[in-house]
Amino acid sequence: MAKYPVNKGIGRSPEFKGLKSQYLFIFAGGLLALFVVFVIMYMAGIDQWVCIGFGAISASVLVWATFRMNAKYGEWGLMKLHALRSHPRYIINRRKFLRLISPTSKKRKV
Repeated sequence: MAKYPVNKGIGRSPEFKGLKSQYLFIFAGGLLALFVVFVIMYMAGIDQWVCIGFGAISASVLVWATFRMNAKYGEWGLMKLHALRSHPRYIINRRKFLRLISPTSKKRKV
């Protein structure tokens, strides 16, 4: 009878070289965008060494920034930061004070 290995990664977020979930997509999307910019620069007639230098420097900055954010914020940190920024600092209530105290379910006379 054949033995099959059990997949113990069910329900876990994807991980590659330490990058988890959203950072993986940021990393891949950033590298794809850098490649497109590199190709556009090369097709525009910019010197190839300038294009290669730009690509190498910006790719290394992207790798460094992505791994730094992954280490600093963790797996769900960017989503928590986004939620914190979209949350209002305080709630403004412009109703009159007496209306807040009085019952709201008054029946109207027709």
